[in-house]
Amino acid sequence: MARLTTLAATIGVTAALALSLTSCTEDAPAAERPTGPNVVTVAAMAYSPASVTISPGDTVTWFFDDTGVAHNVIGIDAASRLLHSPMISSGQFSQTFDDPGTYPYFCSVHPNMTGTVIVRET
Repeated sequence: MARLTTLAATIGVTAALALSLTSCTEDAPAAERPTGPNVVTVAAMAYSPASVTISPGDTVTWFFDDTGVAHNVIGIDAASRLLHSPMISSGQFSQTFDDPGTYPYFCSVHPNMTGTVIVRET
């Protein structure tokens, strides 16, 4: 009988704790996706589009929306001096590109995720 009472008390405490945690949290509002031609969506374990071609002085914005999975944007080789976003699961990161060239990047946690920014000559 004591075992049954202890089990019932444990279940009751667990249910109360779960209910209190649920009622104290709110869903954060979804980040609004930026608009424009130079937006890269980070979702479904991919950058989309994987390649963006821009003019010098343009800004590229990466919009992170991968259902809680954190990613980043890390430049490869010379691009590493310019591209180094924080690890985030939602929100956005923007970078302005002034010099023509090709800027490859990847996610340091998911190295199969790759992309390229191409800044054309003027």
